[in-house]
Amino acid sequence: MKLGDNLKLVACFLGIFGCYFYYGIIQEKIMRGTYGPDNERYIFPMFLVWCQCIINTLFAKGILMVTDGSKGDNTPAYLTFICGVTYVGAMLASNSSLKWVSYPTQVLGKSCKPIPVLLLGVFFAGKRYNLIKYCAVVLITIGVALFMYKDGKDDGAGFTFGAGEFLLLTSLTLDGLTGVAQEKMRVYGTRAHYMMMSMNLAALSVMTLGLLVTGEIWHASNFCLKNQTIIPEIITFGFASALGQNFIFITVSEFGPLMCSIMTTTRKFFTILGSVVLFGNTLMTRQWIGTMIVFSGLIMDNIFGKTIKRA
Repeated sequence: MKLGDNLKLVACFLGIFGCYFYYGIIQEKIMRGTYGPDNERYIFPMFLVWCQCIINTLFAKGILMVTDGSKGDNTPAYLTFICGVTYVGAMLASNSSLKWVSYPTQVLGKSCKPIPVLLLGVFFAGKRYNLIKYCAVVLITIGVALFMYKDGKDDGAGFTFGAGEFLLLTSLTLDGLTGVAQEKMRVYGTRAHYMMMSMNLAALSVMTLGLLVTGEIWHASNFCLKNQTIIPEIITFGFASALGQNFIFITVSEFGPLMCSIMTTTRKFFTILGSVVLFGNTLMTRQWIGTMIVFSGLIMDNIFGKTIKRA
């Protein structure tokens, strides 16, 4: 890549990291904190994602109005709808899996996200990668999983495949299908903020139906009216998401979904590493091994991992 492309890639990574670092902090505060004199907990994740999608859509529309919104877009509607549905489905499946599996299991599963993006990109989007690219993605995935996995004494021995594992597999598959749809959108020259706006609009249509069917929209609205201190938290949560998605969609449109998947997966690693450094926690041997594996994979990918497009 040229120097300008390298600088743009670094800017996208720093933007994704900074926005989603704050995003994670405020999300934990909303989902784990208590509100009001009765110390009520917020239990409406679908409504929170719905608000997030609204702010994402308005943000993208605003950028388009200021920049190149008059140029139009030729992406087929069915493609943007598929992309939006798989995008929101992956989020909901991943969050719902925590009802049945532990957090380490969920992290271990979601850390494998670059693999379905790569495989489905090969089989459905006509992409080809050399062997070193495959090895780099596998190394990054293993390293992040090793670093983030938390040992627990209460976990049962052996392997079981239940509802939680099925939801994680569903989430990973939908992540891969989202990557395939984004690759197809790139063929039509879909620009970053059109992609961001159309995906979130499609997700909103699905989420709105879900909120109305379950009645969650009314319960969540009543909670927010009763505990109004949560409203600015939801708004800042949404803006952190919008800014983060802004960098994500720029990355997808400029460098492809595989690079975006690598960046968002390693972002979790750097977030945890920053926490360890800031709070003086020590790393176990397994975590140091994970650190070395991640950086080995990144160096291997940057130096040797060249994409070859099918003719």
